[in-house]
Amino acid sequence: MQPLAERLRPKSLDEYIGQKHLVGQGAVIRKMIESGNVSSFILWGPPGVGKTTLARIVAESTGRAFYILSAVNSSVKDVREVLDKAAKQKFFDTPSPILFIDEIHRFSKSQQDSLLAAVEKGVVTLIGATTENPSFEVISPLLSRCRVYVLKSLDKEDLLELAETAVKQDYYLKQKEFDFKQTQAMLQYSGGDARKLLNLIELLYNTESSDKVEVTNDAVVSVVQENPAIYDKQGEMHYDIISAFIKSVRGSDPDAAVYWLARMIEGGEDPKFIARRLLILASEDIGLANPNALLMANACFDTVHKLGWPEARIALAEATVYLASSPKSNSAYMAVDGAIAYVKKTGNLPVPLHLRNAPTKLMKDMEYAKGYKYPHDFDGHFVRQQYMPDEAEGERFYHPAQNPSEDKLAAYLNGKWNAGK
Repeated sequence: MQPLAERLRPKSLDEYIGQKHLVGQGAVIRKMIESGNVSSFILWGPPGVGKTTLARIVAESTGRAFYILSAVNSSVKDVREVLDKAAKQKFFDTPSPILFIDEIHRFSKSQQDSLLAAVEKGVVTLIGATTENPSFEVISPLLSRCRVYVLKSLDKEDLLELAETAVKQDYYLKQKEFDFKQTQAMLQYSGGDARKLLNLIELLYNTESSDKVEVTNDAVVSVVQENPAIYDKQGEMHYDIISAFIKSVRGSDPDAAVYWLARMIEGGEDPKFIARRLLILASEDIGLANPNALLMANACFDTVHKLGWPEARIALAEATVYLASSPKSNSAYMAVDGAIAYVKKTGNLPVPLHLRNAPTKLMKDMEYAKGYKYPHDFDGHFVRQQYMPDEAEGERFYHPAQNPSEDKLAAYLNGKWNAGK
């Protein structure tokens, strides 16, 4: 018997749950299907949100041949064989077959290069699926020929709708009466992942001997604890483990951080994915409390790209322990987000004339750059002058955190600007 997630896989957009920003009335993918003009695109989002299903619906709704490859176990030869088949099916008046590549971020450069010409010539229309930011792993020539659509984790309403649909429409689940008395634990363990939700419902069905299944928080916790593998399939624990890893580093617990690192290593996680997260941690959570952390994380990132498994584990461990053991500050992160929020609220405030560049006589006549004071001409390489737009003068975005490194920065700034600007 097929798993519930396969039995309930939607066949049309009307059956598809979630991603209204892409498939709702007037949304981009629905309009693409309705017009029949399908261009290559990449679906980026977490596991279990309907990427593969959406690709199948696009193909079936537009009457196109559908080929599917997994980047995990496909070679360059496999890609070329599929492209040869697609080319033979492509006639003058027929639309291009759709080639769906799951986990396209795992394709090597040579594999992606082998796709490029076929996409350019229209031999296939490419639909890629990835849990990773495609700008990191998809080569620029291929990425430039694809639109990128972001899929979101399913929200509470989507998950509840899916659960109701499952118990009402599935042949087997309809044999029993489901009573959703409590849904908090069910939604929590699902984590926005439709596949997790359906696996859990099927597990509740299989473990209940009577004709009635009462869904309660205790029942959900019980079956999850008794069947931990249901949440430990390839890819499904991806975001839970990386979340625990990030929070352990942020929380300055090197032992926990190394434990979660080991879990990812044993689970076959992409080392480059881990290295990128360390770069983010170094910038977001350590920042100016220890500027060397970013250098360490960047060196780790380069090393991982050069080594690969198994040696990359050592560089990852070194960076993990260093970052977890470093003092923490998110002052730079808060500063830029505060500034972005201010810019969104105030719009394009004019640059003060004395800060503008004046490469032409006309600009000089208009008093561009007039009155600008060159700091290096003054004692201490500093002089007080206005750097903000007039309307923003006095706004503060950077607030030094309390740590030895930023204490020095704060003292320097206060010394120069007296009252701290």
